Amino acid sequence: MQMTMRWFGPDEDKIPLEHIRQVPGVEGVVGALYDVAVGDVWPVDKIKHMVGLAHQAGLKMEVIESVNIHDDIKIGLPSRDQYIENYQQTIRNLARFGVKVICYNFMPVFDWMKTEMNYVLPDGSLTMAFEKKGIDKSLEQVVREVLDNSNGFALPGWEPERLAGVQELFAKYKDVDDKTLRTNLVYFLERVIPVCEEVGVKMAIHPDDPPYSIFGLPRVVKNRDDLDWICNAVDSPANGITLCTGSIGEDPENNVYDILAEFTRRKRIHFAHVRNIKLIKDKDFYECAHPSPYGSLDMYKVMQALHDNGFEGYIRPDHGRFIWGETGRPGYGLYDRALGVTYLVGLWEALQKKQH
Repeated sequence: MQMTMRWFGPDEDKIPLEHIRQVPGVEGVVGALYDVAVGDVWPVDKIKHMVGLAHQAGLKMEVIESVNIHDDIKIGLPSRDQYIENYQQTIRNLARFGVKVICYNFMPVFDWMKTEMNYVLPDGSLTMAFEKKGIDKSLEQVVREVLDNSNGFALPGWEPERLAGVQELFAKYKDVDDKTLRTNLVYFLERVIPVCEEVGVKMAIHPDDPPYSIFGLPRVVKNRDDLDWICNAVDSPANGITLCTGSIGEDPENNVYDILAEFTRRKRIHFAHVRNIKLIKDKDFYECAHPSPYGSLDMYKVMQALHDNGFEGYIRPDHGRFIWGETGRPGYGLYDRALGVTYLVGLWEALQKKQH
């Protein structure tokens, strides 16, 4: 298990690598390029610079989150073949600099959805939340509220230029149902997985967030059966999962612990986002502190499912609250994520010592 933290780069992240290096247990950072348009090839010089910064700080960068997938691939337009070729070249370029895992998602239009970016908890800390009543408004309103509450930071998957014409983007998906989206996912995987096998990179799909349909959009990565189907559709060790406990846990019908155990045994979880959430009612939730008493997930059982079934991948705490007066990109302050790392590392140590 390699503990990591997400880092948005020197221009997009107010947290310096030197501070991340000081978090006990963190060996690497999970990076990405945010100044390359979705669908374009990631340039070698930019990758070299990004990875080099991590190495200079004494950290590894073996996971990328994420090389976003162009909407034309998800929709299945003729132009997808060129975007897939670009993606293949990006995989080759990343492999040259030691990248082992690419986390990605296949969600239409929105890479994730929260309705409240500064939800106030009883202790005064701020977090992100999702309440279904919060999307009972026009698409333009939803987009504007999320972007206006980003504290001035770019939000991955919420590119303002792409969402400026959100109605037009939705119109392009009008004939895309679950079956079509699955077909287009397989089309993509059949072309990139052989490249991954060739250069030693693993693809790791992130569950839908939330793991059920909103705005009538299709959803194909929402539960155990979907994950099983994806792994079998292109049956290769390079075709795997980013298991996000928060996203999967947002649907109470999902047994997070059984899903973790099964796909860890099958060697298909290459990357794990471990966070706790507190379910409120009717699948509404907020993101809470990592320890079990604060949320709806038993984090000991989460780590136990990974540990006892031979998890050897990468892990990171996921979204943190803003505490102690910190401000920044919602979900990505330093302090609460550092507490999350320490907690998860402590659970892992206890499980290792119990085993012996």
